[in-house]
Amino acid sequence: MDGKALAQKLREALVPEVQALGHVGIATMLVGDDPASHIYIEMKHKAATAAGFEARDVRLPESASQEEVLSALAELNADETVDGILVQLPLPPHVDETTVVHAISPVKDVDGLHPINAGHLYLGTPLHIPATPWGCIELLHEYEIDPKGKNAVVIGRSELVGRPAAMLLLLEHATVTICHSRTVDLAAHVRGADIVVAAVGVPGIVKPEMVKPGAAVLDVGLTRTEDGIKGDVDPAVAEVAGYLTPMPGGTGPMTIAMLLRSTLKAARFRRGEVPFVV
Repeated sequence: MDGKALAQKLREALVPEVQALGHVGIATMLVGDDPASHIYIEMKHKAATAAGFEARDVRLPESASQEEVLSALAELNADETVDGILVQLPLPPHVDETTVVHAISPVKDVDGLHPINAGHLYLGTPLHIPATPWGCIELLHEYEIDPKGKNAVVIGRSELVGRPAAMLLLLEHATVTICHSRTVDLAAHVRGADIVVAAVGVPGIVKPEMVKPGAAVLDVGLTRTEDGIKGDVDPAVAEVAGYLTPMPGGTGPMTIAMLLRSTLKAARFRRGEVPFVV
């Protein structure tokens, strides 16, 4: 499953929609100097600018207090030129991530992590959706893989990927199992899955012998090692699976594309074109 090609197509489709609205603004906030976070921010800004968004880069030092972070966030919430806000995680240890995420205006929460957005996804009435699992669903649609009636296994239960991926698959009428670090006999669960979403951050945890022949496998986990970037899925799984996302080049590009789509949705929410129900 070529996430890079699909992401490019989705980003190009955003251009005329952004032009029709006249202005769509996204603001990123980075606290500290994490090298990986710098790379992610640059990639997001590059994609946003190419699609016609106005991208604002807010940077605070590692020493910034929680009060300073919340103050900067409040300014972005109040800024009418900003439609979507993305706080780059992780934050420094002395800044409480939950407090910061909950302080983002729900209508501008393009990451879909605010309790209002998470709650609507749980209720089956999604507003903003976390970008990575949303991108996984779009990949399934692109390759005409219908989750309806299929067995899906999600490995990982994070708020950013695992849990929302499970909710989205449920909305697609799949039968969903969530596995995690305390799951007994992970291989047995994966063997029965038609769709696998691996998002636990353990390189190569999904082995070829664990995968049902012909299954669709989406590799979300990314770990930087001395030997380069490693995914949660052993590359040899390609010999067994019917569909497999590459790592890198699979779910990663889709995440950025869906963040931009979410920002466009936020702009429509804020202009009253689409109701934002709280």
